Amino acid sequence: MPGTPENTKTENERDLNFWESLYLPELFKGLGYSFDRMANEPTYTFEYPEEQWYPPDSYRGRPVLVEEDDRPRCVSCNLCARACPPLAISMQSKEVDNVKEREPEWFEINMLRCIYCGFCEEVCPEEAIVMSKEHDLTFQSRDEAVFDLEDLLRPSEQMQDRLEYLEQYKNKQFGQQWEFKKENNLHSVKDQHFLDWLAEEGMDDLDTTHQREDRMATGGNQEWGAERQGPPQTKHAAE
Repeated sequence: MPGTPENTKTENERDLNFWESLYLPELFKGLGYSFDRMANEPTYTFEYPEEQWYPPDSYRGRPVLVEEDDRPRCVSCNLCARACPPLAISMQSKEVDNVKEREPEWFEINMLRCIYCGFCEEVCPEEAIVMSKEHDLTFQSRDEAVFDLEDLLRPSEQMQDRLEYLEQYKNKQFGQQWEFKKENNLHSVKDQHFLDWLAEEGMDDLDTTHQREDRMATGGNQEWGAERQGPPQTKHAAE
């Protein structure tokens, strides 16, 4: 059964005249306001691609790999691949004769899957994969959207602004609760120059950690409740 129309007019509401009932005055009033804004308002748009937008340091563009001394900073820990929600990252590791011990043999990111969430950057212990400011990506085929190691590597000098932002954003906890000392984080290889300085000061074992025979953590009886051995009594620094 069709509904019954109801008049919602109140007692104090006046009747519209002929022109107001046509809605023409209000229509032209709205058009006049629009033309006034078009003529007098400043332009906010960019003449792309002649004019480019430069994002802030906190912007999350496509992920890239940091390159130092012609080698990737990545230690191939696979944390970024495990943390990636759309499973866009894949890699294969290889052993190297360096303090890093491992680095990626190949590294791929499918940009058709990437959602620019930044989780890979958050979990990376070496700040080897960071979010760049590149946002205008175009592909002619699906194969072009799969970036390999050569496409992902960027010199650390080009990513200095992002690395400085991460230094303030990710490491902000250090210094608030205790005084953070850089030498307490020797397991990290993101500062290769610092490790080189330690080697010059006498810590020669830094370059041969992968060749050590003292595997105290994995040697002996591994059963629960078994006798544990302490750290190896070896000198790691010059006296």
